[in-house]
Amino acid sequence: MSNDAVGKVRWNVRGVPVAEAASEQAVNRPTIPATLGRAGDLVHAEPVMGTVVSFRVFPGRAGVDSARAAIDVACEVLHEVDATFSIWKPDSPISRLRRGELLLTDMVPRVAEVLELCRHAKASSRGWFDPWAMPGGVDPTGLVKGWSLDIALGTLREAGFEAALLNAGGDLVGFGNPGRGDGWRIGIRHPWLRDALAGVVQLRSAVATSGPYERGAHLVDPRSGEPAQTVASATVTGPNLATSDALATALAVGGDDAFDAVASLDGYEAYVIGADGSERATPGMVFLD
Repeated sequence: MSNDAVGKVRWNVRGVPVAEAASEQAVNRPTIPATLGRAGDLVHAEPVMGTVVSFRVFPGRAGVDSARAAIDVACEVLHEVDATFSIWKPDSPISRLRRGELLLTDMVPRVAEVLELCRHAKASSRGWFDPWAMPGGVDPTGLVKGWSLDIALGTLREAGFEAALLNAGGDLVGFGNPGRGDGWRIGIRHPWLRDALAGVVQLRSAVATSGPYERGAHLVDPRSGEPAQTVASATVTGPNLATSDALATALAVGGDDAFDAVASLDGYEAYVIGADGSERATPGMVFLD
């Protein structure tokens, strides 16, 4: 893919970036070039959505210049999503929808798409993930961050790079074999032991972990409306980060019922560390030595 093509993105009805048309919405952001690592990879950290999204890209034959351009486009995608879906930005479309100033029919198509994904995640989690039960109105935050990383990763995949990994506060999505290795090895942070890992898993597509690591206790029980977190750490692996992220949120507040819901889904696995230090995992969750 040429740099000119990489620099132009549109969103199709499935939320996948297509490199033929200009982006729907310009985003003003300082551009900090990705830096070249010792392994021939490009690394970049982008502050967005109240966290920092880190990029690690192995360009392969596509080349470093193409990788830098694609990372920049991926960052623009993340900022566009933030501008649309942030409930902390009073002028964002989702904030205006929550206040009743706009109707869903007034929104760009990707808003309806995200809310449809939220409905599917709500049903899949037996209601333990429910954006419509949040204080102040519908809040898709628990899904949209993962969704945006899925889309950003798509820009890197389409560019033909050897491997890439995106990490947003412990929620990760990637592809390929970095540095001629056997895939990405992902450490699950221990909820109490600083700088320690509770386990290591092989990344197939996406890994999402919910816990009070960055933001403290911040989750809400959708059935009571009260703050709640029944476990110390909840991890879900799956084919995409949008649903994995939503299910990890559900698992953190829904206890055994949410765990059974995730266990019943094809392609998704779960690992939970209880408040008492007990551990539980679905049969397909494989840990590396």
